[in-house]
Amino acid sequence: MDALTALETRRSIKLFDPQHTLSEAEERRLLELAKLSPTAFNLQHWRFVLVKDPALRQQLRALAWNQAQVTDASLLVVVCADLKAWQRYPERCWSHAPEQVQQPLLKAIDGFYRENEALQRDEALRSCGIAAQSLMIAAKAMGYDSCPMDGFDFDAVGEAINLPDDHIVTLFVAIGKAVEPARPRGGLLDYEDVVIIDRFYP
Repeated sequence: MDALTALETRRSIKLFDPQHTLSEAEERRLLELAKLSPTAFNLQHWRFVLVKDPALRQQLRALAWNQAQVTDASLLVVVCADLKAWQRYPERCWSHAPEQVQQPLLKAIDGFYRENEALQRDEALRSCGIAAQSLMIAAKAMGYDSCPMDGFDFDAVGEAINLPDDHIVTLFVAIGKAVEPARPRGGLLDYEDVVIIDRFYP
């Protein structure tokens, strides 16, 4: 499936076939594609927790208003963000760049993020949102369905997955095979309502 068709046909699916499984190769392919997503300064803030333990899935379902896709999807990804990626990994993120490129970038990264916790969080959230969309489009292109989710107790989920203190949970992405088609779209705002040329007007 081409990217345009994947974008046009991707829908948020609530009911998945609980008997369907993805192969390890398919899972790895999906996550490798998600890893190609852009991030500020190439910091790759995302951390993808693949929840495989059935008991943990049940626990997370209870923390997510009993939404069936948490347990029934073939793959449940808890998309987390490393808030300190700017400090922890910058040399690795630029290890293939020439020295004359690396050093100015590393200095710029430090100056941009240090002592600005709001920016650290905002950039990490943006990165995870882009990666989640990449993951869902890749899933659709591979013949799978998906659902982004934020209807859950974030703090309790973090505790359940042993989330480090300097990470945050951003959303779930459930991936699998739909057992019924998505309902018709609820309604899209008109192009003119969402596309602004140059600036907002009073």
